[in-house]
Parts: sequence; C-alpha cells; structure tokens
Amino acid sequence: MLFDSTYPKSFASDNHAGVHPTILAAMTAANHGDAPAYGDDTWTATFEDKIREVFGPTAQGFPVLNGAGANMVGLAPMLGRYDGIVCAETAHIATHETGATERLLGVKLLAVPTEDGKLRPADIKSRLDVLGLHHEPQPTVVSISQVTELGTCYSPEEIAALAETAHESGLKLHVDGARLANAAAYLGCDLRSITTDAGVDIFSFGGTKNGALAAEAVVVLDPSLATAIPFLRRQSLQLASKMRFISTQLTALLTDDLWRENATHANHMATRLADGLKDIPGVSLAYPVQSNAVFATLPHEVAKSLLQRYLFHFWDEPAGTVRWMTAFDTTEDHVDDFLDSLRKASTS
Repeated sequence: MLFDSTYPKSFASDNHAGVHPTILAAMTAANHGDAPAYGDDTWTATFEDKIREVFGPTAQGFPVLNGAGANMVGLAPMLGRYDGIVCAETAHIATHETGATERLLGVKLLAVPTEDGKLRPADIKSRLDVLGLHHEPQPTVVSISQVTELGTCYSPEEIAALAETAHESGLKLHVDGARLANAAAYLGCDLRSITTDAGVDIFSFGGTKNGALAAEAVVVLDPSLATAIPFLRRQSLQLASKMRFISTQLTALLTDDLWRENATHANHMATRLADGLKDIPGVSLAYPVQSNAVFATLPHEVAKSLLQRYLFHFWDEPAGTVRWMTAFDTTEDHVDDFLDSLRKASTS
C-alpha cells in the first residue's frame, strides 16, 4: 500500500522517520560556502576527533552512505579470497542485503541457527573444525548484529566472550551496529562498553535509524586494519564527495548524547507498545522487547485489518508474526492510537 502523510504514524521501520531537528540544523550550519571534497574538510576532521573522544584514542572513523555499505567496507579488510564469516542465520548480512557479502566480497557466510538472533561462543567453535582444511572456506571473521534482527541485545559481557573466543582462534570480531545506539540505551551503558572495551575489531555506527538523514560510520579499533579502509570505501562506492554533510550528522549524534536521547525515546515507545498488548486477546510477544522493535504474533485477519490503516511488515507470515518499529519521533499518542486500532480489530 502507498503510505503518505494522510496515514497515521508508520510502524514499519525506523528508516521511515524524518530527520531530527538538531541534525537538520547541523547540516544547515555546514551548508555555507565551499569546502574540500571527499573528507578533506573541517567537519570531517571534527567527526574524527569525536570518534576518538567516544571510542578511544586509537579509534578511526570513516563516514559512509548506508548500513549495507558500512558492512561491506568494514568486513572487507579482514577477509581473503577463500574465507568465511560466522554469523547468525538471521543476521542482516545473511537476510536483507541481497547476498552483497557473498557477491561483492566473494566469501562464504557460515550461518548458525539461533533462537534469539544471538551467537554464543559455542556457535563460533562449532564452525572451527574446518580450520586448515583446504576443501573448506576458512572461518576468519565473526559478525554479530547489535541490535540483532530479532530486536535482542548482546550485553558487554556477551560480546567480550565472543571476542575472546574469536581471537583465541585467530578470528576477528565485526559488529553491524545499525542500531548500536538502541542497544546501549537499553543496556544503560555507553557506546564504548559494547565496542572498544569488549574487544571488537571493527564496527559500524548507525545514524540513519536514529534520526539522521543518511549517515553511517565504519569505526576501526584494530589499527592494523585501518590502512585499507580509504581504498575499500572508494572501491565500494561509499566515498561521499560532499562528506561534510554526512560527518556533521554523525558529530551531532555523538555530541551531548543525542544518540542516547533518540534511542532511549524510541525504546520507551516500543516498551509502551509491548505493555499495551497484554490486555488484547490473541496477541502475544514473539521475542523479548530489548530495543525499538516489537515482534508480535496475532491472527492473520487482525493483522490484515490493521494493515488497512497502518504500515508495518509481516516477519513470519505463516506463523502470523509481525514486526512493529518505533523511532525517535514516535509519540505516546501514536502508540496509543495504534493500540486502540489493534483492540478494535481484535474484537470486531
């Protein structure tokens, strides 16, 4: 169905939200006069300083255009021609990037079934028995999504355990951080606790789902991997000419914890939505609500009735499971109106 301002708030994706006013103001402030292209500008230099401030003195940040591109650029320096990536079978790189990792990087995804979207150390170890066998792709990188595709979060301790297991066997740890801010907000920690301090090698920091226009960053914590990134970013078509407009968005998010304010609000709206389901017959949560995602199972006829007024997606249509997403600009009224419509659809 077509969706525009005549419909209520979308619950299909946090990508559907507009741009936070503070970020728009930062872009407007950068929109004066000329500036060198491809990152040789003062706004990008400020962003790079901010990355070191937030993630540690050796962290290096590279603005890119989108989340899938951030994953390609971030994974590429850790992989060779016959390598493999251990990931959950629900990982974004395995399900929603049209096979980009395998097509563009030429590697094998070594997907592991999980109940909640989260890898455990044992899952990594289960893929290591092929190390040294020239008949098999070689596990080289472990990639996790934070938040996972099922809306669940890894604790700092869980990430550290994965990093330790990976590093003991010579593997690197990559984090798809499209919703990293939502995870940190849920966990009540800073961004460094679930990246630098947990032993991550490379991660992406997502801005687009957290109030930015189109802004992601590849952040390299292992200095030995940073040299290749500028070349890979260019080769992957992720080098923006007018980079100042991406850099200033990311800086705005990382200044005065705007990232946390936006993510915390989105998470709270998801919790409000989930809490409102408790008194609606026939509706149940499919996964714990640990971010701005609510996965619910409900009768097909109820979901289809609700789709006449709201935009959202089936996650598992045969099972009747849908995904509802909230964003920084979702209001309590948006949630309450949605719940009221759901109650009416459930009792009609």
